[in-house]
Amino acid sequence: MIKVDALNKSFGSKQVLENISLDFQKGEVVAIIGPSGSGKSTLLRCLNLLEKPDTGTITIGAVSLNTDSYTKKEEHQLRQQTAMVFQNYNLFRNKTALENVTESVIANKKLPKNEAEALGNSLLKRVGLSEQASQYPVTLSGGQQQRVSIARALAVNPDALLFDEPTSALDPELVGEVLQVIRELAKQETTMVIVTHEMQFAKEVANRVIFMENGQILHEGTPEEVLSATTHPRMNQFLKSIN
Repeated sequence: MIKVDALNKSFGSKQVLENISLDFQKGEVVAIIGPSGSGKSTLLRCLNLLEKPDTGTITIGAVSLNTDSYTKKEEHQLRQQTAMVFQNYNLFRNKTALENVTESVIANKKLPKNEAEALGNSLLKRVGLSEQASQYPVTLSGGQQQRVSIARALAVNPDALLFDEPTSALDPELVGEVLQVIRELAKQETTMVIVTHEMQFAKEVANRVIFMENGQILHEGTPEEVLSATTHPRMNQFLKSIN
């Protein structure tokens, strides 16, 4: 589903991704963990070119792009393959929950308004927000806003969902409702790449866990291999620090 080969990214003199090569399979849920500044979010943002890699290739579905040189058309085609859920929701404050979900499919996919609203209502129901369809973001809790953003991502029917620390901006009591929606998506074999600091959640829902530090992949494997019985000394040090 997703293939990254020899991806590099620097900000000025600081290299934040160093020769990253990865494969993500269709239906796989991959959790990316690691300390702050390890390159986790930058890697995720490079997958849909919100950050422009310096070198390397990215393939998502049937679209492949050489990051050394690409056209606006190729950039657009690659971005169409994924949808991103941000840690701070990024909802339109002047639009209702339903309008936030339907905006992209009406504007970009030219779906008729009545069809878009039917789709939007079904997705809001899927994330448990049918009764909040006509509410504005300011009237919703953080957990509800994040669930609207998940519904919005699903509306464009992407090949893969990219989550950038989807619970980091939430109060602790609201985290569970968002994680539950992601659990349900995982049961439906939705391809997801999730940058997260929720270790227990990663252990429960991910097929594979990737540990990053200093722009490199230091360790990867099943949740049990990475988060439980690891023999990797830096991984153990990291787990002790967060526990």
